[in-house]
Amino acid sequence: MDCLEKHRVKLPDGISLPSLGQGTWNMGEKPHCEKEEVKALQIGLELGMKLIDTAEMYADGNAERVVGQAIRGRREDVFLVSKVYPHNAGHSKIISACENSLRRLGTDHLDLYLLHWRGRVPLAETIEGMEKLREAGKIARWGVSNFDVADMKELWNNPGGQNCATNQVLYHLGSRGIDFDLLPWQEEQGVPLMAYSPLAQGGSLRKQLLSDPIVLQLANQYNATPLQIALAWTIRTPYVLAIPKAVQEHHVKLNAEAACIELTAEDLEKLDRVFPKPQRKVPLDII
Repeated sequence: MDCLEKHRVKLPDGISLPSLGQGTWNMGEKPHCEKEEVKALQIGLELGMKLIDTAEMYADGNAERVVGQAIRGRREDVFLVSKVYPHNAGHSKIISACENSLRRLGTDHLDLYLLHWRGRVPLAETIEGMEKLREAGKIARWGVSNFDVADMKELWNNPGGQNCATNQVLYHLGSRGIDFDLLPWQEEQGVPLMAYSPLAQGGSLRKQLLSDPIVLQLANQYNATPLQIALAWTIRTPYVLAIPKAVQEHHVKLNAEAACIELTAEDLEKLDRVFPKPQRKVPLDII
């Protein structure tokens, strides 16, 4: 927990959060796993990973119900994030979509509400809906997800668009496309990035994260696992907050402990050679 307290990310309104939170993608899909999922989230909270991210899409709302069980009686300890479907992001639907999420979560407000990805609803309409929810006290702040730099610039040019608190995108050591343009742009605007799947889904999206000699060398050097090295890399700057998902208690603890790994400039140079930063624009990586 001490390491997490030192590793913090500041949102545009000044609130500061530990750089590691918890994801819930794929939770709530198997009833026999729910107790284990609830316990994992509660352990994460006890370890200092106070941000929990979920979405109305995950398991058709069941992931939100799992989160609701995990935070019951301790809502004040949690920074709660959920996401709205693009087709629910218009005037007539965003209010009810948010209220449905709040009901499943068992709370009266969200700390952050995100547009899950860009759809056909005009950005201006979504911004207006988000601001209405904020004025009503249903959400404290709002943001977006899966927005590339062109989308962010368009958002910025809409009235109220600069109230966006964050952009949640896929980002890990084996998927660095945003290092070319999106991450630098967000840093310039003072808008932190939220990294989903920062462990590349346990390395399945990029098996090299588990087997590369440099990663293995650093893991041995820091008495860590390869995925802990990858996670420490993701939160190496104060502009990135990562939300790894874990269900097993051991994995939750490993994630939290990754905040204690302070990679040196030399370590980062070694990793850059194996997983190079892109030298040109690449399409936004989405899963």
